[in-house]
Amino acid sequence: MSGETTLIKTLVFQLAVESDNERLLYDATLEARSVYNETIRLAKQGVDWNEIPDRIANDAGLVKNTTQRVVAKALDAMENYHEYDDFGQPSHTKDGTYPLRANYGEGYTLSLTDDGEIAFRISVKPYKHVKGVLNGNEAHLEILKTALASDEWKISTAEAIWRDDNPELHVSVTNTDQTVRAKEDSQTVVGVDVNEDNVALAALAQDGVRETLVIDFPEIKFERHRYLTIRKRVQKAGKNSIHSTLEGCEKRFVRDRLHKVSRHIVEWCQQFVQPCIVFEDLKEMRDSIDCGTRMNRRLHRLPFRAIQYYTSYKGSFEGIPTGWIDPEYTSQQCPMCGHTERANRRKKRFKCRSCEHQDHSDRSASVNIAAKGVNKTQDGNVPALDNLPPVRKARRQASGAVDAPTVARDIT
Repeated sequence: MSGETTLIKTLVFQLAVESDNERLLYDATLEARSVYNETIRLAKQGVDWNEIPDRIANDAGLVKNTTQRVVAKALDAMENYHEYDDFGQPSHTKDGTYPLRANYGEGYTLSLTDDGEIAFRISVKPYKHVKGVLNGNEAHLEILKTALASDEWKISTAEAIWRDDNPELHVSVTNTDQTVRAKEDSQTVVGVDVNEDNVALAALAQDGVRETLVIDFPEIKFERHRYLTIRKRVQKAGKNSIHSTLEGCEKRFVRDRLHKVSRHIVEWCQQFVQPCIVFEDLKEMRDSIDCGTRMNRRLHRLPFRAIQYYTSYKGSFEGIPTGWIDPEYTSQQCPMCGHTERANRRKKRFKCRSCEHQDHSDRSASVNIAAKGVNKTQDGNVPALDNLPPVRKARRQASGAVDAPTVARDIT
């Protein structure tokens, strides 16, 4: 039994632009920023969202289709504000460049050259094009070449952006032919407990808990606090113009770390037979948070949803399904005897007041999540949990060129 799903992957390339057309592309990204700012400004004024694209397209110096795609992305930001209004309205005073978004075949085209390279043509302004070839990761180039030659892949939108003063093209491709195994056919359920400074994993099979791992990433919490301090000092000094720049730096740092952690999770899961990744369904968590201003800010910025999303789609490309369970009592319940009490947990130490079982609190929660996942997908056939392996810990590299975790170690 297997289910067919649509898998979307973003491929990143560097642009080798012909002659001096880099300036033309750069000017177009500045115009995209103006389109974004004007869209947000009109949306804040209460202008009908259906009227905004036509109002802006008449004055923008971009191709009409590209203008509409940039407007749509800006309105998505406003829609997310209305859904998650605790983050504040998006700013309409962005500085610098903004991604130039375009549809394949309309705003940009790709083709294979006789030399085996991939040529691009981006319509940056009416009757003005930027041409060149794509450079980048060999795996991404191979996927795009396959997409250009195969009906199983569909090339969709792309974004031309500037990163570290270099132009890049981020291309979205879709594969509707790849399948992901049904959750019910899984032989190993991996419970994932996402926390402020780590994720805890527990692999549960028919013979019990096979292995557990706690991946620490304290640098995210540290960097967020550092940027918060910097922003406060900047605001106090009256230099609010660099606020958006600081915010962008913080977001890029956090996103980079979360992508690496999610990739580590998927790679760890692949060692088990037919794994299924299970998360807590925390969609309503923010609505129930009321712990004071300082703690609310920390809890609202928990990266749980980003890690869940990144892990889910990376797992899908490896054929690993994802499941969701009710988070009730996963942190308070003893995995050995099932006793539930809030006092069981104190920081990173879990001690059951009924059976005296002691454990790493996050590892204990991941075991409970895995057990709930088995109960949901395997018709309640949860194996005995009377024997748990040692807790293994790994920590992501905080900096440097090495994209790998430190050596895992056992703790007691």
